Amino acid sequence: MIDFFPSRAIAIEIGSFAIHWYGLLYLLAFLLGYGMVLRLQRYRNIKLSTEEWSSLLSWIILSVIIGGRLGYVLFYEPVYFFSHPIEVFAVWKGGMSSHGGFICVAIALIWVSLRRKIPLLALADILVVPAAIGLALGRVGNFINLELYGEPTSMIWGIAIPGLEELRHPTQIYAVAKNLFIALMCYLLLRKTVGTRRSGSVLAVFLLLYSVLRFLLEYIRVPTHPNIVLVGIELTRGQWLTMPLFAIGVMLLIWTLLRR
Repeated sequence: MIDFFPSRAIAIEIGSFAIHWYGLLYLLAFLLGYGMVLRLQRYRNIKLSTEEWSSLLSWIILSVIIGGRLGYVLFYEPVYFFSHPIEVFAVWKGGMSSHGGFICVAIALIWVSLRRKIPLLALADILVVPAAIGLALGRVGNFINLELYGEPTSMIWGIAIPGLEELRHPTQIYAVAKNLFIALMCYLLLRKTVGTRRSGSVLAVFLLLYSVLRFLLEYIRVPTHPNIVLVGIELTRGQWLTMPLFAIGVMLLIWTLLRR
């Protein structure tokens, strides 16, 4: 028996097998990414075949899933998962970290770049555009599940959350707009810098925009975990985790601008 939309989180249920919205959105993100990289690679003079891109994206998919899950386990719930190790593999229950995904994807790209002798920064410049779109689709999943919502608001676009009386900021939609804006800016810069020796500039802009906008968005999002106080400064975990991204983006941008 096939049941469509049996619950908010599940899109299709076939017997005891459930297809979650998260899975469909991740699949859509990777399909869009595959179609985009085949066209974007010309802006960095990369000429990989469809088979080579398929292999590369397979590694990226694994990196996103493994890195995103391990990032959540280590950055957000280490105590719980240490006591319930089997739950680490229950990805369908939710719990992914974009920062963990970034780290694991970076490791995979470095390995692929060295193995296939592809310029790492040129490759990264191409991939950040579909990556930003993929992040946007992930936030659509958060909106469908009504998770990661914001603080109370009186704005007309506030959303109702079951169990809560006040309307809330739709921070998931704000994040979708944020990531689509980043994708657009990176795409325009990628086109503008074609034929130049500015490889890495698009990656730098991606890191800067993502870290700054994510940092600001955290102020109106209801934290899912306690804040962290370091050197007398109290910030959310998401804000602390964006700081290394910002520092890397600044250094990379300066290097690309000063490089002859």
